[in-house]
Amino acid sequence: MSITRGINHIGLTVPSIDEATKFFKESLDGKIAYDSQTEIDPPRAGEFVENVLGLEDGAKIIKKRMMVFGNGPNIEMFEFKDAKQREPVLLQDIGYTHLSFYVDDFDKAFEQIQKAGGVALSEPHENTKYEDTEGNKTVYVQAPWGSLIELQTIPSGFYYPENSEASVFTPEK
Repeated sequence: MSITRGINHIGLTVPSIDEATKFFKESLDGKIAYDSQTEIDPPRAGEFVENVLGLEDGAKIIKKRMMVFGNGPNIEMFEFKDAKQREPVLLQDIGYTHLSFYVDDFDKAFEQIQKAGGVALSEPHENTKYEDTEGNKTVYVQAPWGSLIELQTIPSGFYYPENSEASVFTPEK
């Protein structure tokens, strides 16, 4: 038995939790699980918070929200004040680069994410090796604040090399 049960959530810092929530609700049917930091709470800040979260001196978490998307990992969003922030990374940059959402109705999801403000980097196209089975499709989209989101569908499933140690998780319907 593996010590890892699965991915619980992915952290995502956004310039505005309210705008990001609106985007995720309109584009990918996201739902709010809870707000663990709101504007009426004192900001999470100070030496202890900076130390345990690896933040720069003076950075303050002013909002934090957990969102749920179907039955995959959750997304925990952070909004900061008084923090130096860089632009979102590109796919070639080191570190976490994108979120991939498995969708059943690809065309509807693609239309919805663009209507909500996402900008497609290309037209939808086929997936690559091990994901290139019948009916597959993928596209990268930039969220309004610049983070990369991938829409993907692989209705005929994956295939694997002989030395594969596991099957890729695909959310159940």
